[in-house]
Amino acid sequence: MDQGNVKSFEEIFREYYKPIYNYVYMQILHREEAEDLVSDIFIKAMNAYDSYDPAKASAKTWLFRIAKNHLIDHYRKQAAHPTYVTEDEVLEAIPSQRDDYAGIEDETNKTVYAVLSQLRPEERGILVMKYIWELKNPEIARELGINEKAVSERVRRAIAKCGKIAKDMGLDDDP
Repeated sequence: MDQGNVKSFEEIFREYYKPIYNYVYMQILHREEAEDLVSDIFIKAMNAYDSYDPAKASAKTWLFRIAKNHLIDHYRKQAAHPTYVTEDEVLEAIPSQRDDYAGIEDETNKTVYAVLSQLRPEERGILVMKYIWELKNPEIARELGINEKAVSERVRRAIAKCGKIAKDMGLDDDP
């Protein structure tokens, strides 16, 4: 890899570290494990950077695909099934103000994570793609290998489930 590519990869790293971290963290809801996985993802990306073709996919899409595949491999290795954690476990996993990811200290973010922790990883994943990554339905459809109507329906169901969870947790505003 020549110096030009190293600098370009460094720029990509700086631009996409936080979105990749957010994606991974929202999938597993554990800070230390997310940090380890994100490090692995960027090592994979750096090692594959010579073969990256911007004509085929944006850096964002390319990194997202690496992250998604790495998480799939991680789940397979762990033979993990989706686990549902309590609100207290979610709040314990939230980083302190000394961490770079201190924004989670906000009460709204704590509530969001408490609700998201009750979703299956694939439900969290589609919401992350839609609202964190800001992908359009056709992009999500391509990533998941489903049609756009199915994307819309999955997003709708995940949002409805979030509403039900919030209501069950007493977090809704309705009397």
